[in-house]
Amino acid sequence: MSNIEDFVALPDILAPALRVVFCGINPGVEAATCGHHFLGRGNRFWPVLHEAGFTPHRLVPGEDRDVLAYGIGLTTAVARPTHSAAQLRQEEFAASAAALLDKLARYRPQCIAFLGKAAYLGITGQRDAAWGAQDQPLGPSRVWLLPNPSGLNRTFSRQQLVDAYSALNRSLSLRR
Repeated sequence: MSNIEDFVALPDILAPALRVVFCGINPGVEAATCGHHFLGRGNRFWPVLHEAGFTPHRLVPGEDRDVLAYGIGLTTAVARPTHSAAQLRQEEFAASAAALLDKLARYRPQCIAFLGKAAYLGITGQRDAAWGAQDQPLGPSRVWLLPNPSGLNRTFSRQQLVDAYSALNRSLSLRR
């Protein structure tokens, strides 16, 4: 069996001038191995993305590159895959911040939506933040903080996720 460090990083799905880039904490081992975002069993990202109005039909992980057609990109705060985000160290977030800022400067998305507080707080070094729109941009992009859709995060129901993601989608539509 290979070590996690042996896995190739999950490739970003990015293009210039996207409406939003969804930024997960880090890839799961299975996602990195298969090369598709939000692959984990029970991950609610794809159904929530559709139900919140970002896509006209529900995509599956194997169709993750199709998000570009809808003005959406995908990346992670930390590239290293793990079995659980709890395995990440604070130093990894700090070390990844410059790479994320470089991506934002290069691709200039209208908004970056962090999926979970761990990614946002780890990258920015802040101690706490409220859900939703943030006051300070990150590079050229507005920032939103959304609950993580992982199946391991049962603090938020699917409907609460849809409501939060829908609010972001409405805010992007208002700024076109």
